[in-house]
Amino acid sequence: MGARIEGIGAYTPSRRMSNDELAEFLDTSDEWIRSHTGIGYRHVASDDEAASDLGAQAAKVALDRSGTDPESIDMVLVATASSDYVGFPSTACIVQNMIGAKNAAAMDIGVGCTGFVYGLETAKGFIASGAADRVLLIGSEVLTRIVDWTDRSTCVLFGDGAGAAVISPSSNGRGILDSVLKADGSGASYLAREVGGTRAPFKLGHSAERDLLIKMEGQSVYNFAVPAIIEVIQQILDRNRLTIDDIAYIVPHQANRRIIEAAAKRARIPTEKFYLNIEEYANTSAATIPIALNELYERDKVADGDLLITVGFGAGLTFGGNLLKW
Repeated sequence: MGARIEGIGAYTPSRRMSNDELAEFLDTSDEWIRSHTGIGYRHVASDDEAASDLGAQAAKVALDRSGTDPESIDMVLVATASSDYVGFPSTACIVQNMIGAKNAAAMDIGVGCTGFVYGLETAKGFIASGAADRVLLIGSEVLTRIVDWTDRSTCVLFGDGAGAAVISPSSNGRGILDSVLKADGSGASYLAREVGGTRAPFKLGHSAERDLLIKMEGQSVYNFAVPAIIEVIQQILDRNRLTIDDIAYIVPHQANRRIIEAAAKRARIPTEKFYLNIEEYANTSAATIPIALNELYERDKVADGDLLITVGFGAGLTFGGNLLKW
């Protein structure tokens, strides 16, 4: 039994922050941010919006488009690096209640920006095993709540948003055909929130508040991401006996345009083969890939039978990709 995306949806907050707004309180400029990252804007959640709120909104779109009753969902999976609460309860449980999926199990996937990639294969596994018939997979992030707005090297990169997919059984050769899931824990320190967990609990009067926020070794992440993208794409092509010409689009994690352009050049893949929307949304971590898939759908850029490759990389370090037949 295979599994396919039956319905796709996305939600981004209405607040749209430009690079020029950042330049009002940071030593930066629209030209610098665009030239170094490809980012022009990011969407910012309102004070009363958490990851579950964004995820529930995206989920409702995916459920409506697929004609799925929330009570028929067997599993809610939420990939997030900016969960409503630290550790527990899971954001997935909160979304499950919000959308009325009262018969569903629920759990979070915490693998950073690769979350939706891991989630697609996880959903497929539940369906293939018979443990679930319909899975609701969500990538949802409110990263602007956990960035250091005084650190111009990181805060310009991130935005808020959510994407969702209803995953259902498939027996016609369409759907999630293959997945590559990998990790390299030796780079775990490259992208982290250093304080607030059991390794380094927050201690009032001793811990610095900014240590609760995202820290990133940008060059180390870049050096990891470029070969990781190439490795995943090539492995998917090779083991499925495909060439890049067989692929309609590569849908990458939207972290930095420079990373994607460097990978494309090194792998000799036309940049146009990569679907990019980082200019509008910035890096929304586990939500970048489903937001991009939703945009492809809404803009009629994919047709039944098209082959897509997703490829993600992020904290952990984790990386991977999926081969999808639309």
